[in-house]
Amino acid sequence: MRGVINAANEVDLYNQLQSAGMELVTCSPVSSESGMGGLSILKPKVKTRDLIQFCMHLEQLQSAGVPLLDALSDIRDSADNQTMKDIMTDVHRNVSDGASLSEALANYPKVFTNLYISLIKAGEDTGDLEKSYSQLIKYLKWIDEMNSKIKKATRYPIILLIAVFGVMIVMMGFVVPDIAGFIKNIGQELPWYTTALIATSDFFAEFWWTLVIAPIILFIIYKFLRKNSEGFAYQMDAIFIVLPIAGPIIRKITIARYAQTFAALFSSGIDVINCLKSAQKTVSNLALYEALETVNAQVQIGAPLSQAFNASGEFPTMVVRMVKIGEESGNLTPVLTQVSDFYTKDVNEAVEGLIAMVEPMLTSFLGLMIAWIAVAVFGPIYSSFENMDF
Repeated sequence: MRGVINAANEVDLYNQLQSAGMELVTCSPVSSESGMGGLSILKPKVKTRDLIQFCMHLEQLQSAGVPLLDALSDIRDSADNQTMKDIMTDVHRNVSDGASLSEALANYPKVFTNLYISLIKAGEDTGDLEKSYSQLIKYLKWIDEMNSKIKKATRYPIILLIAVFGVMIVMMGFVVPDIAGFIKNIGQELPWYTTALIATSDFFAEFWWTLVIAPIILFIIYKFLRKNSEGFAYQMDAIFIVLPIAGPIIRKITIARYAQTFAALFSSGIDVINCLKSAQKTVSNLALYEALETVNAQVQIGAPLSQAFNASGEFPTMVVRMVKIGEESGNLTPVLTQVSDFYTKDVNEAVEGLIAMVEPMLTSFLGLMIAWIAVAVFGPIYSSFENMDF
């Protein structure tokens, strides 16, 4: 076995391994940046599915009555991901030293966010860790499914855009220049669409490198400004959510993640204020984050949750009405589950609609470009035939 463990010195490392039933073969110190807390860039990342397996193993072992230390030991030994194995080694040691599971996991905020820690701590406080594991599994599966849909919604249009861009470069950079020379030698006045095609082809042939480098430079500038200017980041996020096609999808995905997180935390017995704060941390769009700040402010001054949702302006009337009914009946947990299901279906329909829309749009654009080339090339040729004397 290979791994990384936090230890004061080699003797401490030897004792830790001895207590875990292992022998020290060889060791060497690592820098703080590549240590356990930092998680080296070269190490495999802990994926959502690794966390799902972790929670499933804990739930199964907990329901079978296996002690926590033995469960952590089994998970450590069976982990396929080396980074997860290293984390479990350190977590096992901390728990054996007297720390709670939530405290041990909190040492790795890049892997176990505040949501995981809050749910597990709630299970430790209530004595029902199995329910917390179950909630985490449900939430992580939802996140994994949502991430897959987001990748599906973005990957397909990107591939089509690259294909269209590649066709444009080939046509304008190689095919059209060869034909343009022949057209220019016809000796007649060229129509405007042919002149435009030749000018576009000349630009591609001479400045093709700018078309490749410019997007990369603009992306780097955008990331730099977004990281160093909160005002710029806010303005860009405000623009993103009002875009005609992508805007509604960004809004739905963000609110869906917010609602799902809130439902998972609330059903575990965590108070509403902490649920709202933790759910808000999942919102990456600054414009939506500010809008959802209204929900926290309203609830803190004593307003009902349904009234707070309505005041934010980000929740449909149907969702507000569902939450209000749950408050009046004192049965809010299943209502919040229904709200998260509502948003999940809404996101599914939005993503499928985007994919169905992008394909014909890009195909039509490619068809129009080819039609432009055909008309611009063959139009002057046919016109020259009419002027020939036989």
